[in-house]
Amino acid sequence: MIHGVPNDQRAQSLVVERIESLEALRALEPEWRSLEERAQLALPFLTFDWVTAWWKHFSEDKPTLRDSVFSRAVRSPSGELIAVAPMMLSERPGFGPLRMREVHFFGADPNVTELRGRLCVADAEVQVHQALLDDLLTCSDRWDWVRWSGIAAGRSPETLLDETARMRWRPNISNFVLPLKSTWEEQRSTLRRNIKESLRKCYNAPLRDHHAIEFQVVSSADGIRAALPEFFRLHRARAEAPGMVMHPDVFHAKASSDFLVDVCDRFAARRMTRVFQLLVDGQVIASRIGFAVNDSMYLYYSGFDPAWSKYSVSTRVTAEAIKYAIAEGYAEANLSTGNDISKTRWGPQERVFREGFMRSHHRRGRLAFRGYQQAVRIGEQSVVGRIAHQLIARRSSS
Repeated sequence: MIHGVPNDQRAQSLVVERIESLEALRALEPEWRSLEERAQLALPFLTFDWVTAWWKHFSEDKPTLRDSVFSRAVRSPSGELIAVAPMMLSERPGFGPLRMREVHFFGADPNVTELRGRLCVADAEVQVHQALLDDLLTCSDRWDWVRWSGIAAGRSPETLLDETARMRWRPNISNFVLPLKSTWEEQRSTLRRNIKESLRKCYNAPLRDHHAIEFQVVSSADGIRAALPEFFRLHRARAEAPGMVMHPDVFHAKASSDFLVDVCDRFAARRMTRVFQLLVDGQVIASRIGFAVNDSMYLYYSGFDPAWSKYSVSTRVTAEAIKYAIAEGYAEANLSTGNDISKTRWGPQERVFREGFMRSHHRRGRLAFRGYQQAVRIGEQSVVGRIAHQLIARRSSS
């Protein structure tokens, strides 16, 4: 690829291709899928399937909000695809001289896309970010600010953006990944005493009360379609249960549930979707979705029947999913984002990602970004602001 080229020359030798139509984005499919393997992708959110399904269900074209494809493909001097930055331009309102223009990555939804950013081969991260930065600056009259996402904390791309783009960083995003041992027994031996005790109770307590809890993995396309309504029911039940740790119903909006059905179906065709279930007498009492991405099993959202919460069925379905990943030979189980005890209790590694804003150097961009910040503050503090926010919100927010 680009080995042996000095760092300061690599970015100059890369070719940035502007992908600014849905047709051009779809045309990348064969190369994009190949890049998913070469880049050792471990996140479902950067796959071709996730990105194109996201555009189908969440992109907007209305008077108050208009999205357009603003993506970039980065190629080596020989023409090989080494990075894809699935970005879009969002304008609020959708027309007129006072609109605010944000460039950001696909995945601008409340919680459905847990991590977003660019897909890149590991040995060209800095050069790719430099090439993307150079390209965006040459067209800075077309945007007011860029929201960079998926920047690994403590890595060179973060330093590059800090030094050249005067970033305004937002709070960090933590992603917890559990390296897997060769057997469940070995994995269990690494756990702390409190989680070992929780596991013992969630397996033994139902037996004492004469409940036979069964575990099953749904992986066929037809089976997954049949399992998703049960998942939505249990996810909603968990969100609505009183007296428990608050968990939002991420899929309450039709756009969000339709998206998940679509992306699970696309992944199922590639044997990447799993629905983990606990059952009692044929009734599903807990469910968790998993995405198999190369050597990683990404454990996505879950749900359970609150009537069975005393048996810690949420912990049990996660344990069974980890057992399954070990038995199938996956290298890691990704416990998803969010710094909470349901993830940290397993003793995972923490991977920290950053997101921040880069303003255009044009006066219009500075004013627009200032107006955006003020609008956010007003939206948080007044009824009128909240109504205005709903007008410019995506379908996933309603």
